[in-house]
Amino acid sequence: MKLIIGNKAYSSWSLRGWLACKQSGLSFEEVVVPLYDENWDKTREGAEFAPSSGKVPILWDEDAVVWDSLAIVEYLNDKTGNTLFWPEELAARAMARSMAAEMHSSFTALRRKHSMNIRQVYPAQTPDGDVIQDLARIMELWAQARARFGGDGEFLFGEFGAADIMFAPVVTRLVTYSLPAPRFAQAYMLSVLQHPFMQDWIAGAQAEDWVIEQYELPTA
Repeated sequence: MKLIIGNKAYSSWSLRGWLACKQSGLSFEEVVVPLYDENWDKTREGAEFAPSSGKVPILWDEDAVVWDSLAIVEYLNDKTGNTLFWPEELAARAMARSMAAEMHSSFTALRRKHSMNIRQVYPAQTPDGDVIQDLARIMELWAQARARFGGDGEFLFGEFGAADIMFAPVVTRLVTYSLPAPRFAQAYMLSVLQHPFMQDWIAGAQAEDWVIEQYELPTA
């Protein structure tokens, strides 16, 4: 398999697709394409990007191509026997899938006003009202998952899985922008950040030279 992703520092959807590939345990080639550099428009017109209309991540697996993070999760779940991504219990699986779908389609204020930037940690500022609403809903979802299905595990449904993959970029945003989170959420966030897959991704982000100014805040 070959996974094409954007900059590790900034590309939240690439992070999800990459975590899914790591979670699958399958071998894959990683191809990082710098977003918005001088070659970006030409690069995204290439044949490998055609199915996704130039978006990342995009996963090629022989004659199969998948170009959306949640679709990549489901494809790899099918490919690995439906045991690595979603909880086994039906009610837990239903909730995990609902949460992943809501993450996929919602929280636009948080996404728009607090872009992922793994290399930075900014001083805390009072979030806008619509961001506070997004954060409240996310905390509600996390609390429900942990209370109902977390058990003795460290993650939303006990073991690391698809729901954690979908919310991983939210965890990094909360850290980057010093956004408020209750104590239970801080413990969960730490577990996500300390996961070996996330440690590998963060190290890769720190090693990148590329800077996208539109995703950087003034430091003074």
